[in-house]
Amino acid sequence: GILVTRNGAIIYEQNADRQFIPASVLKIGTALAGIRILGKEYRFTTRFYVNGDRDLYIRGLADPLLVSEEVAKIVATLRSRGLSTIRNIVVDDTGCRLENGTDGATNTLNPYDAQNSCLAVNFNTINLVKGADGSVRSAEEQTPTLPLMRELAQGLPSGTHRINATATGNQSLRYVGELFGAMCKKQGVTMRGKIIPGPVPEGLKLFYEHGSSKSLDEVLTGLLKYSNNFIANQLFLAMGAKEYGWPATWDKGQRAMTAFYRNELGLSEKDIVVREGSGLSRQNRVTPKTMLAILEAFKPHAKLLPFENNCLRKSGTMTGVYGYAGYFAGERGLDSFVLMLNQPKNTRDQVLEMLGAIHGAKRKRKN
Repeated sequence: GILVTRNGAIIYEQNADRQFIPASVLKIGTALAGIRILGKEYRFTTRFYVNGDRDLYIRGLADPLLVSEEVAKIVATLRSRGLSTIRNIVVDDTGCRLENGTDGATNTLNPYDAQNSCLAVNFNTINLVKGADGSVRSAEEQTPTLPLMRELAQGLPSGTHRINATATGNQSLRYVGELFGAMCKKQGVTMRGKIIPGPVPEGLKLFYEHGSSKSLDEVLTGLLKYSNNFIANQLFLAMGAKEYGWPATWDKGQRAMTAFYRNELGLSEKDIVVREGSGLSRQNRVTPKTMLAILEAFKPHAKLLPFENNCLRKSGTMTGVYGYAGYFAGERGLDSFVLMLNQPKNTRDQVLEMLGAIHGAKRKRKN
């Protein structure tokens, strides 16, 4: 399915009303919905509680960018507020109720398959180096070497590996606890106990609520530049919670997206079907004309898309699914184009070159 526009009019189309599996071009729609539902200045939050025994409770609310640098800032703030000693770290992911894993993700070490959680660090991925002698260390200066890294490195060959922390028994909460514990030790906060999964007790007073250092606008830049599936679905869950309340669920995310497309763009399920927000699911469906409507609405935010081969575009790639969606530079602004191929052979660069020629602009064929 393909189409290209010039000055607001479709100048070429093929199978524009047929539904296709979109893969990651769907992230443009997820980003647009995030802007409309949450707002560009929205900041994800994480809540911290301390009881009388000095147990530190961490309650996640789907922050996709709770990375090591952010954790270091949080620990510094906790310390500045008088937290010098803790007993246990209690990790609480009950802000989400995810009975099933991310639709389309598989149980592999591939970081693209990292499962979502209301409380997760570093996109639920671990970056480590395994030496020829079997030694293991963190591959990131900002991330301490953790016991979990040594455990997950067993069976890996020597070299640098970024792996999915949820592939073997879902170690997401353990990863959170170990990282916070290591950061506490590094900054002089003594920890005497262990890491325990569990909910924050009802009535426990909030000690600190951390607002992410990144606004939604910055989150979306990373989402679209790196095509991060984890970020897309944390956003998907947060939108569902914003519209229908916590705990976040896949169903609430689906309902929020369906309502957004219906109310904001006038689209129905014959136009678009969304099961999750990243494009991983092969149950997602969208027509090229629907993708065009999304692109037209996304134009004020077009600069969030990567600029490649003389056009702003988002790619989508899975086995048998190849696509681009974005904008050519036109005489009166941006001209939208959509390219969706559900076929064994990847010919999208040749088709994009053809669309560029139709549009009247020279395009270099992607190497």
